[in-house]
Amino acid sequence: MSEDFYFDGVDEGLIRQERDKARKLRKSGWWQKRIASGICYYCGRQFKPKELTMDHLTPLGRGGTSNKGNLVASCKECNNKKKNLLPYEWDEYMETIHRESRKE
Repeated sequence: MSEDFYFDGVDEGLIRQERDKARKLRKSGWWQKRIASGICYYCGRQFKPKELTMDHLTPLGRGGTSNKGNLVASCKECNNKKKNLLPYEWDEYMETIHRESRKE
């Protein structure tokens, strides 16, 4: 399996099931505790808990699931930038951003 491996054609029915699981988890006490700190998993900035979104570390479209180990609290900005990236791809992106900001 190469680093460029990409899930293609993940079953839409499975994705719907995982999204349903995520919706149920958003209403759970576990999720409320997870967002209570108001800290974005990616950028570390502070937000009101209600402003945080649920993000799948491994996106559903790339074979991820809606289990507690794959879900993090994320600000909308980071969630929108991350899109469908895998954790190692996001880390590479963030490192590039930090390097560019240090040059300025």
